[in-house]
Amino acid sequence: MAAIAERIQPIPQINPWLIAVTVMLATFMEVLDTSVANVSLPHIAGNLSASVDESTWVLTSYLVSNAIVLPLTGWFSTLFGRKKFYIGCVVVFTISSFLCGLAPSLPMLVLFRVIQGAGGGGLQPISQAILVDSFPREKQGMAMAIYGMGVVVAPTIGPTLGGWITDSFSWRWIFFLNVPIGIISVLMTSMLIVDPAHLVRKTFKQGLRIDFIGLGLLSVGLGFAQIVLDKGQRDDWFGSPFILWSTVIAVVALAGMVFWELHTKDPVIELHLLKERNFLVSTFMMFVLGVVLYGTTVLLPILLQTLMGYTSMQTGLVLFPGGAVLLLILPLVGFLLGRVEPRWLVVFGLVGAAIGLFQLAKFNLDVSMSTPVWDWVISRAGVAFLFVPINVMAFYFVPKEKINNATGLINLSRNIGGSMGISFVTTWIDRRAQFHQAVLVGNLQAGNPHYQNALKNLMQLFTSRGMDAAHASGQAQGLLYAQMQRQASMLSFVDNFWLMGMICLGVIPLMFVMKKIRPQKGKRDVAMH
Repeated sequence: MAAIAERIQPIPQINPWLIAVTVMLATFMEVLDTSVANVSLPHIAGNLSASVDESTWVLTSYLVSNAIVLPLTGWFSTLFGRKKFYIGCVVVFTISSFLCGLAPSLPMLVLFRVIQGAGGGGLQPISQAILVDSFPREKQGMAMAIYGMGVVVAPTIGPTLGGWITDSFSWRWIFFLNVPIGIISVLMTSMLIVDPAHLVRKTFKQGLRIDFIGLGLLSVGLGFAQIVLDKGQRDDWFGSPFILWSTVIAVVALAGMVFWELHTKDPVIELHLLKERNFLVSTFMMFVLGVVLYGTTVLLPILLQTLMGYTSMQTGLVLFPGGAVLLLILPLVGFLLGRVEPRWLVVFGLVGAAIGLFQLAKFNLDVSMSTPVWDWVISRAGVAFLFVPINVMAFYFVPKEKINNATGLINLSRNIGGSMGISFVTTWIDRRAQFHQAVLVGNLQAGNPHYQNALKNLMQLFTSRGMDAAHASGQAQGLLYAQMQRQASMLSFVDNFWLMGMICLGVIPLMFVMKKIRPQKGKRDVAMH
């Protein structure tokens, strides 16, 4: 009976590709909003009479509320029904986006971003759960490829799109553009999506209770953890009492949440899912993917704009081919999953991503524009082989009635990985730049013949332009010191790219810990094990 039930398609009368387009509309919009406002912060700060540092709460507030809701989607789906909860999330996200665009002050904008993040938190995992249920087993690789197009590509184009909108129109249009997309998403969801038969909805009358303790610990833990990750580098990490106490609160709350959720009935987060080996390893791999994807997406634009003088538009042109290749390869990966064991695709992707990152680690200050374009394309092509197979392996042995809980956990893992990746690379850039500067400054000594020769040549240049000897000497020394600082910064980026490549290679052995999953080409949907 179980095998027969599993073969039943939840919505046989509707083409699953229409469902895929429907759920990806809102999901792409939500993921885009995690990064689209990044480059607009100076404009937002200036328009709302706030400092740039204060305006970063526009990003932090969204990420905090988003992270809190992500793992709760399974519980909310059980309470309200998946379709109603999904539509509710889209409605909240759309209305709050409109209010963000109208915000008259920074505190109001932060408040509306909190609401927007809460509404958007349920969109990623519910979209993924709907796709898993809508496609038969042999086509779920392609379903995850569609999902990956939104979740992986959106952060890549977000900063470029946000910069173009802000320069061409106003930062408020970053939020206003969500409104028509949200309306279309609600209409299509209402017409095309239905809850599957296996999704059992419970009410409080049927014994469902609110796990207030688990919910409170989760909210406090994830909220403070996200604040630490976002504000730590800016406030000198544990040199700041606020960051120190926020870290203590986050660790205690999250540890308490794990203990409570493992021992309570009707937990808000189904941590017992992590007992399944493939899901546990896949969740960790998704965390690593978040670190590498978001960390490197932050690294390259900073490098290009701060050290190489690229404009926002030029930076976007460098990143765009990588995003386009990622978009083109994802359907190919979905096709290959019907013919190749998923873990071999992940190994290939990790090696490819590492090669691209090691190429980026060979940069110097004189590289041409085509060099970062091609190296970025190689690294993004590798990333394309990671997202889809990892998701397929994650859900292969998860019972369908637990899919909502599983998608919430794995999406939370990727988002936390992204936050940690961004915090890590920004911190490591500063730390390694200080290290390399301390090493290189030893070369700017009077006894160094190369330094003396460069200093002499610059002084002759300045004096030939009418500058007196004293001023020429000062200018020459200042110019050489500035060049040394640029070289130190360049080496810090090299260290970051190299480390990210090593992380990709370091997790390859985990693929051989996972249970084998055979390609599903031509096979009928079978019962979950």
